[in-house]
Amino acid sequence: MKFILLVIGVWLLYKLIFDLIIPVYRSTKIVRSKFREMHDQMQQNMNQQQASQDPFGSPNRPSQSKPDNKEGDYIEFEEVK
Repeated sequence: MKFILLVIGVWLLYKLIFDLIIPVYRSTKIVRSKFREMHDQMQQNMNQQQASQDPFGSPNRPSQSKPDNKEGDYIEFEEVK
């Protein structure tokens, strides 16, 4: 009886290891490597894009337009009741 329980336990342990643990480990490893490749590719694309936009290395920032305060543009508002 003990021998049968031992055989069943070893078989269940074998199935657990080779049908669950090893495939999950391999899948995790593959997904990590794909994410790393994708991240590296995105970094390269960003670096190429920045290099093509500004050959001198300084980032292109849109100039902030300041509001024009012309003296004659103000129209006085009068409340109508």
